[in-house]
Amino acid sequence: MLKKGDKKVIRGWVFYDWANSVYNLVISSAIFPIFYDIQTKKAYAESHGVALADLPKDEKILVDFMGFQLSSSVLFSFILSASFLVVSFLSPLLSGVADYTGSKKKFLKFFCYLGAISCMTLFFFDTDRIELGMLSVFFGSIGYWNSLVFYNAFLPEIAEVKDHDRISARGFTMGYIGSMILLVICLSMIMSTDDGAQKLEYMRYAFVLVGLWWIGFSQFTYRALPNNVYGKKPEKGYLWRGFRELKLVFKEFRRTKRLKRYLVAFFFFNTGVQTVMLMATIFANKEIKWPAESGSSGLIIAILLIQILGAFGAFLMSRISEKIGNIRSLFISISIWIVICLGAFQIETPVQFYLLAGCVGLVMGGVQAIARSTYSKFLPETTDHASYFSFYDVTEKIGIVLGTLFFGLMEFWTGSIRYSVVSVAAFFIIGLILLFFVPKNEIVLTSDETMD
Repeated sequence: MLKKGDKKVIRGWVFYDWANSVYNLVISSAIFPIFYDIQTKKAYAESHGVALADLPKDEKILVDFMGFQLSSSVLFSFILSASFLVVSFLSPLLSGVADYTGSKKKFLKFFCYLGAISCMTLFFFDTDRIELGMLSVFFGSIGYWNSLVFYNAFLPEIAEVKDHDRISARGFTMGYIGSMILLVICLSMIMSTDDGAQKLEYMRYAFVLVGLWWIGFSQFTYRALPNNVYGKKPEKGYLWRGFRELKLVFKEFRRTKRLKRYLVAFFFFNTGVQTVMLMATIFANKEIKWPAESGSSGLIIAILLIQILGAFGAFLMSRISEKIGNIRSLFISISIWIVICLGAFQIETPVQFYLLAGCVGLVMGGVQAIARSTYSKFLPETTDHASYFSFYDVTEKIGIVLGTLFFGLMEFWTGSIRYSVVSVAAFFIIGLILLFFVPKNEIVLTSDETMD
């Protein structure tokens, strides 16, 4: 049995945030969305016989995907939605197997390598074969998000409840710092030339660096984390037995009141958080009037600002939660997110975007770190942590499916991505209201009460 609080194990666990967060920054938020935007615009301009520089700023960029004409940003949001749908299906099934067999680390490794290799294949992204390129985006997303299910499930096994906020925040802080370092390296490489074609080539090298960074630094985690913490000895037919294990955990989960109510609230406010994070770069690239001489550098500087303040925000929110409690800390963060969404509808200039990005950075790391540690604190005494965290993960991913799909549909219906952003505030408002109904202490329901 692993002794909780081992500093070496905790350092190893935290290091996975350092390793994998480069995907979330470079692929999801910074360089790939810009690369994707440039490539789809170039292809669209060439197909219409005009120069890229002559395309109107508000021109709707269409791509041919499997015989359908779609807006490039709508396609991006739909591909992400599809990947999260797959994650939502896989994570509970595999987590039951992982709990029954004690093999969380093996699943963590598999999805880490799937995500990292998919990132590296983005080097070959080509709009003439955009279906293959979006397949890399699809599998990269599945690898990243599914690995987090098994990674997060280690937290209640390696640390005491009183330390969950601090360690969760430390992980997010390390992730922001590590990803920021790699982004600066990639940005230095990309900005080392004034040649547009060469910049795109260096962006491709950045995708390879993400995969190598992710795989390389995750080895520290694999060396530190234990195998089969509870010494489980699986019998034959473990797939079916794993599914049965998940069913038993789900029955236990249904009897909780605080945990269930918190998870419902989390579904809504985290849908807002993840949708904004995933689609912010696409929004900024389309709607903000960047000076011609700055190119994409102004946007990347804003993303760096978010990372710096995100690291500070995670640390700050963990300290605030120690003083006023987790739920009240979430109230503060979510209220700020609502203001951010409403404010995004009006912004047009880079200065306005920088101010908004600063606010996003302060609350982004904080709300993620506290949301994760709050769920971990609310768990009952159990050895089935992967199964419990699969409920957390499925809730998160179904929310992202809904959020990104809703985001894409709002732009599709209204013709403006601004309405997509402001509509996301509804998720935060609902989540904030639901948090008021989370009881301070756990209430375990009887079987009859569960059925009601």
